Amino acid sequence: MARNRHRSGGAPRGFDRTERLNELLTRIVADELERIDDRRLDLVTVTGVDTDRDLSRARVYVAGGADDDEALEALDEQRSRLQRAIGDRARLRRTPPLVFVADEAARSAERIEDILRGLRDESDDGSVGAGGDG
Repeated sequence: MARNRHRSGGAPRGFDRTERLNELLTRIVADELERIDDRRLDLVTVTGVDTDRDLSRARVYVAGGADDDEALEALDEQRSRLQRAIGDRARLRRTPPLVFVADEAARSAERIEDILRGLRDESDDGSVGAGGDG
């Protein structure tokens, strides 16, 4: 009888509409990128989408391409195809214009991993017998 008693009056299931839309757009764009035959996009990964609440713009964050400028150029060339895929698969009154952005957070995380890997390699090579100095 009182099915909705335990829900708060806020966002359903902990996600607001924009977060759900961002996840949907991330999946759609990533799926469509796999179908595009362009060598500049071979290693590009969609790391996330950030859509404005009023659907005036959707920033698509990408990482992994050999050259960010080439990858962003290729994505700009494919913009209409990606927008059409969103229009076909998402039930939106209006498809937000896509803006492609190189994901600096992913690049920073990769750089930190490289540094840590290098430190680990140095400790493996240089401190094999140095554990009992003091």
